[in-house]
Amino acid sequence: MKRSAGLLVASALGLAACGSGQQAPSAGGAEEVTITVACQPAKSAPKERQAWDDDVAAFMKANPGVTVKSTDQQPCFDPKTFGPKLAGGQMETVFVVPVTNYDDVIRQGQALDITPYTGEIKNWNDLRTDVRELVTHDGKVYGVPNVNYSVGLVYNRKLFTEAGLDPDAPPATWAEVREAAKKIAALGPGHVGYGEYSGGNTGGWHFTQAIYGRGGSILTPDGTPDGKRAAFNSPEGKAVLQTLHDMRWVDDSMGSKLLVGWESLMMAMGSGKVGMMLGAPDVVTDVVNKFRGSATDYGITGFPEAKASLSGGEAFMINPKATPAEAEAGMRWIDFRFNTVGKGRFDFARGKANGNPVGVPDNDVYGDSPTGQAIQAEREKHATLPVGNYAGYVRAAAGTPPKAEPPHAQELYAILDVVMSGVLSREDADLDKLLADAETKVNALLAAKG
Repeated sequence: MKRSAGLLVASALGLAACGSGQQAPSAGGAEEVTITVACQPAKSAPKERQAWDDDVAAFMKANPGVTVKSTDQQPCFDPKTFGPKLAGGQMETVFVVPVTNYDDVIRQGQALDITPYTGEIKNWNDLRTDVRELVTHDGKVYGVPNVNYSVGLVYNRKLFTEAGLDPDAPPATWAEVREAAKKIAALGPGHVGYGEYSGGNTGGWHFTQAIYGRGGSILTPDGTPDGKRAAFNSPEGKAVLQTLHDMRWVDDSMGSKLLVGWESLMMAMGSGKVGMMLGAPDVVTDVVNKFRGSATDYGITGFPEAKASLSGGEAFMINPKATPAEAEAGMRWIDFRFNTVGKGRFDFARGKANGNPVGVPDNDVYGDSPTGQAIQAEREKHATLPVGNYAGYVRAAAGTPPKAEPPHAQELYAILDVVMSGVLSREDADLDKLLADAETKVNALLAAKG
């Protein structure tokens, strides 16, 4: 899901890449072609939008005959509009797909086989094998991996200091999270110790993060005797809800406003009055770039008591209606904006000049390849943030097993939204009934899916 999915793709942080693979030929003399591309930053983020527009102009100059038209839906992936837009054939030439939707989009023929065009991505061979496999079906490639992440605890170091907490020793257990949240909430009106989602599919997404961290699952494994079924009506699932209930209604550390979609919690975090939330490193980027948070205020640490961490991501895909010329131009755009050292989102120098946070340890898709090493070197070279603020996350992420989002994730998250909304909106919510009702609905969904 987005971070980030934000989701995560419009960041002007930039990561650099030096690649292996085939150099794309010049577009000079090619036929006139117009492509539409997703993920232009919103007008509310003027510097990031200008950087995008500058990249569009530079790309078109380098590719005579190609016209790029942008759409500025933010986040790039909106579960409310994605399905209808896809089914109606209204997707851009280049559009973003979360990992949870890869199989459905590919199986339904809603993404182009881009195998003949992978050479346009100059560092294609440096992409991690596991993330490339996710966009490969029957030996054919259907997407360019763009994001890979795991989840930690994002926290406001400034609020920790104001509350008498040590920002260099953030919570490592849920008991410590509760205590820290109470102290932050006690700072005064409007302060929220711990922020959480309750709807817009983000509530179910965060429930999944939390249950994975406690060692639970959303669904049973493939191959179980009675087929795939809901697995979250469990001690781990109950523990997630009990902790949220107690923070919300016993500790009064979660505020009184229900935070529904992605933007609501990010806005609250950017206001400087929310102490903690679950999230990947891109949360810091988005909070600063899009929601006016102070870049030096935020830190990231490991997921509390993590037995596993939700791993997710996204890829760019090409509209199956694209002509060969459009597909080639779209792939060149993906390469230029999202996969080239010193350009597009990987232009750390520009990000620094624009006042963006540089130094956040994004979980990129290149691993320890030459491109991955170049990314890290460029990040450190232009860092504007103290990398020590994220050391706990880096250490924890390296030793925490990743766990993928469940099949049919967006539909499951919509059902689990009701669970999260219930516990956060009603002090007398019956946690067992919330879980049992959701279990029934999920099992019916799985049965219908076959």
